[in-house]
Amino acid sequence: MSTDQLPPAFAEIAEDFHALTGRDRLQLLLEFSRELPQLPERYADHPELLEPVPECQSPIFLITEVEGEGRDATAQLFFSAPEEAPTTRGFAAILAEALDGRSVGEVLDTPESVTHELGLAEVVSPLRLNGMAGMLARIKRQLREKAGVAAG
Repeated sequence: MSTDQLPPAFAEIAEDFHALTGRDRLQLLLEFSRELPQLPERYADHPELLEPVPECQSPIFLITEVEGEGRDATAQLFFSAPEEAPTTRGFAAILAEALDGRSVGEVLDTPESVTHELGLAEVVSPLRLNGMAGMLARIKRQLREKAGVAAG
């Protein structure tokens, strides 16, 4: 898949990663990790509302919100990941930047392979990339349920 087949926000992020070499890609991932938005108080005070992502090697939790119904509804994403898990936080921040505020349809149309299109396989283990794929799968499932969109 070339970046022109990715959703626009993911394509921009992928281009940024591909413009760099291995060590610099890791540095960019660490920069993303520092940009992960804080949980809003309604979730920070109630972590039991967030869904764990067991595919990740580090503890990460997420929840989505939907404004509207169907594929045109707006998706909002929220993540909780510890500071001492920068790779996991970086993946969550990439997903947040690329997908938060997009339509549910855009998020659902994001190919699962997007996690492998960032050029991180040379600096991050396949197990860690599977964690990012696990996050994306849970985001999509939650959005389908909350927006009333059939799996397809």
